[in-house]
Amino acid sequence: MSNIHAAVVSPPPQAITRATDAWTPASWRDRPALQLPTYPDSAALSAAQEELRSLPPLVTSREILALKQQLAEAQEGKRFLLQGGDCAETFAECNSEVITNRLKVLLQMSLVLVHGLKVPVVRVGRFAGQYAKPRSADSETRDGVTLPSYRGDIVNGPDFTAQARVPDPRRMIKAHARSAMTMNFVRSLIDGGFADLHHPEYWGLGWVGQSPHAAEYQNMVAGIGDAVRFMETLAGRKMQSLSRVDFYTSHEALLLPYEEAQTRRVPRADGWFNLSTHFPWIGMRTAALDGAHIEYFRGISNPVAVKVGPSVTPDQLLRVIDVLNPHDEPGRLGLIHRMGAEHIATKLPTLLDAVKREGRRVLWICDAMHGNTESTSNGYKTRRFENIRGEIEQAFDIHEAAGTRLGGVHLEMTGENVTECLGGARDLTELDLQRAYRTTVDPRLNYEQALEIAMLIVKKRGAIAA
Repeated sequence: MSNIHAAVVSPPPQAITRATDAWTPASWRDRPALQLPTYPDSAALSAAQEELRSLPPLVTSREILALKQQLAEAQEGKRFLLQGGDCAETFAECNSEVITNRLKVLLQMSLVLVHGLKVPVVRVGRFAGQYAKPRSADSETRDGVTLPSYRGDIVNGPDFTAQARVPDPRRMIKAHARSAMTMNFVRSLIDGGFADLHHPEYWGLGWVGQSPHAAEYQNMVAGIGDAVRFMETLAGRKMQSLSRVDFYTSHEALLLPYEEAQTRRVPRADGWFNLSTHFPWIGMRTAALDGAHIEYFRGISNPVAVKVGPSVTPDQLLRVIDVLNPHDEPGRLGLIHRMGAEHIATKLPTLLDAVKREGRRVLWICDAMHGNTESTSNGYKTRRFENIRGEIEQAFDIHEAAGTRLGGVHLEMTGENVTECLGGARDLTELDLQRAYRTTVDPRLNYEQALEIAMLIVKKRGAIAA
């Protein structure tokens, strides 16, 4: 996602009272819909949706409600949210190595956070459904040839050919299948003891012996191991609760025909649930208050989040909160601010003050990636680690000054040894980018940079607490 800042527009009068209107998973169709592809075959689209409605769900309502409770606890400072993963998944990367490495880096980061923050970590992956991406233009021109923009593997293909760029509704079926395979493998790993705190060495990515943070991380692992053995010695038994962790999925719910087809009622639970993911969010480009995405989100029972950029005003933000969380339900709404290191000090405080003044219960999350995107002189889209770090550090300070709480971070990162973001412990330069630049859309933190961020969070929170 680029750093274009789409404003949340003020609603027309009829939108203000719509929270009490009848809602269905298809009611978004009566609202202006942004960032949706134009499918050339409407019958094929309808057929794909019908097939999706008949397929098994990817998550359960019980998991969704458990996450909502954990997010409510994060609002109160009793947990910390770590939300991270690829900017955009691809069908080709639905393989065991990529998924395992993605899980490893999230586990490593959560280990650092648990050890340093002394609170449980809510682990939410940006995967098993992150196949759609918004674009700044509907079309792309190369060498005089204009084709539809690539909108993610769930819509069309990245190859610059007329055939690849035609939106294909059958890709939604493929996305569902690959999301299911990803979730199945992640659940199998966790249930099989992969996340066992008795064996954090399983999570190694092959970098520990060479990283500048190797000794610090190894000492942390050793200390946790000693603590676990000490507790089990006192208890006289192995602590089974340390053998697995809760893990949840999230994606930007951009492609509404797909989300609608996965939205269902379930036995013994009130409301409608989006069963394609636990924690969907709305991006800035589709956060128009009277738009289709807000309309869809207001009716689902999942915890939801909205990206908030520097162009959003306090009044606009409060109106969004009114629509998405009219009953001030704990754990229901996350606000993911992504201001950029340059703007956060001037733009975020007024939003925090307005929400605090109105007494709204939200989970504040910092996305330090999307507001810091730039292009290099050699043509690469990148982000500077110093700006990512700077935005996170400022976010903690600004929340502290406002009397609010930063309850989590939202990061684009990978378990692969990529060179997409500048700087970090190894001080990657523009020349390094060409060595292992693999992203199809946005630059990601590599595993070492991601772990460095986790250590930064611990040190910053510790300094504030002191």
